[in-house]
Amino acid sequence: MGMATGDAGIPRDLEAAILRLKKERNAILLAHYYQEGDIQELADVVGDSLQLSRAAQKADKDVIVFCGVHFMAETAKILNPTRKVVVPDLEAGCSLADGCPAPAFKAFVAKHPGAAVVSYINCSAEVKALSDVICTSSNAEKIVRAMPQDKPVIFAPDRHLGRWVQKKTGRELVLWDGACIVHEQFSEKALVRLLTRHPEAQVLAHPECDESVLKHAHYVGSTTGIIEAAERSPAQVLIIATEDGVFHQIKKRVPNKELIQAPGQDESCACNQCPHMRRNTMEKLYLCLRDLQPELMLDEDLRKRALKPMERMLELSA
Repeated sequence: MGMATGDAGIPRDLEAAILRLKKERNAILLAHYYQEGDIQELADVVGDSLQLSRAAQKADKDVIVFCGVHFMAETAKILNPTRKVVVPDLEAGCSLADGCPAPAFKAFVAKHPGAAVVSYINCSAEVKALSDVICTSSNAEKIVRAMPQDKPVIFAPDRHLGRWVQKKTGRELVLWDGACIVHEQFSEKALVRLLTRHPEAQVLAHPECDESVLKHAHYVGSTTGIIEAAERSPAQVLIIATEDGVFHQIKKRVPNKELIQAPGQDESCACNQCPHMRRNTMEKLYLCLRDLQPELMLDEDLRKRALKPMERMLELSA
């Protein structure tokens, strides 16, 4: 007996249909913490960029379904050339990756001969291929510390993460001038007002936020770090300065704590949601498993060049 379907052949019970197709396609479903809660619940692995890179590296299924943004699916393909990598929406991009076009970055690197190039994973495969090593917000400090002391270090594309790493390591970095549209919009002024109303609260922030926001944080770290800090924190009220998809995991782990989204410059909009991450929906996830489209393809020469700095990262952060 067939499954009841709604509009455009979409089953009414999407969850059951996705789980069935996942099995039929011998697929692994990877989802970033910034995806909507329903997608996170269906994923085999939910994580930040570093965890998902490791999961992609170890994937032993025929198909990798990546619910995240374009550069993340590219990363999975870089690490798994023989597997089919599909995404719910190929247009799910990233303001950081888009703000660092490879030709401009190549010219930037050429102005600093002899520099070691550390690129944050939120960049295109072309930019990865121009880098010596990749990092994530989980391991950026560790990776920069591992760079030769006698060389200048270029850090791209996020200047806020770069400044934070510079502060943590005491190492002067040559920063590409990029920023995340979500993390950059958090407002120091509005955060201070919020802390006045909740003096007992702790602020947990992602290092992609501006340093004016980070200086008020009780904890600064990756998405995974923020989730773990929320569990450890003695505070009953937590102000979270990152994309609000992370609330789903925090609520599961500490259901009794009050979570408040850090305020943005414009308090009337849902600016704390990444518009690219939210392009992925349950309907698109179903269709991509059903049709194995859209598939992410990469030129093999580019893939090999981008693989070296990715492997270096995984070695250094093992």
